[in-house]
Amino acid sequence: MENRKNLTKLMIVGLLIVMLCEFIGRFTLTFGSVSLVLFPMLYAVLVGIIITPDLLGQKIKILKEAIGEKEINIAGEVVGIALVILGIKYGSTVGPNIEKIIAAGPAFLAQEFGHILAPLIALPLALLLGFKREAIGATSSISRETSLGVISEKYGINSPEGSGVLGTYLIGTVLGTIYFSILGSVSIYSGLHPYALGMATGVGSGSMMTAAASSLSTVVPPEMADTILAYGATSNMMSSITGLIFLVFISLPLTNKLYDILEPKIGRKNKKKKVA
Repeated sequence: MENRKNLTKLMIVGLLIVMLCEFIGRFTLTFGSVSLVLFPMLYAVLVGIIITPDLLGQKIKILKEAIGEKEINIAGEVVGIALVILGIKYGSTVGPNIEKIIAAGPAFLAQEFGHILAPLIALPLALLLGFKREAIGATSSISRETSLGVISEKYGINSPEGSGVLGTYLIGTVLGTIYFSILGSVSIYSGLHPYALGMATGVGSGSMMTAAASSLSTVVPPEMADTILAYGATSNMMSSITGLIFLVFISLPLTNKLYDILEPKIGRKNKKKKVA
């Protein structure tokens, strides 16, 4: 009975946050040739962080009664349920879009091998910074929705691996969208073809893709804008679908194997033990 009450309070608070953020809507800030796109998802994450007990939750009476440790613990389980629904949504896009996937050609498929760079580059850095099993969740992919679903299903959202992927997911939502928005504008000066840049905006994150593709489309000739958005959407769909398969069968096993090899050698805590 008490859990049901806590769940109800959690759902009401979540609904109010969603309504507030959707009411604010999307903002595009322009600084010269650079466009910065802000999304409701970004506001929702920031509001959720602010109202937790560690910040304003203990100082404002109504928040203290609505959001406590029990509600926060239940929220982790709710995220797991929501990710199952999201996984079904991604899976259901495969059939209707199979012709687009085939027509996209090898260029879209080749970009998925970029997932290998995550464990090869990020995992050693995470170990040097002192991370343990959290590094597996944080560095096996770019830690977006599909990755969050796979890691939480395999290890549990409250596990060290779950904490790693969730932490990276939140940082990506807050900072990644802003970074991609700026990158979309300035990437035109790289000399690469705008269509190639449009394809590169699809990394498996809807908010990041929209931010980068939208800002890129504002600095190219108008006749290219629609094609760039279409390339970004197709690439993002491909990354979400094939990236999920790549994560399960290649990058996550590779990350676990590299962790077993590298952690005893370069882990910060292990280095301290050797010095002692």
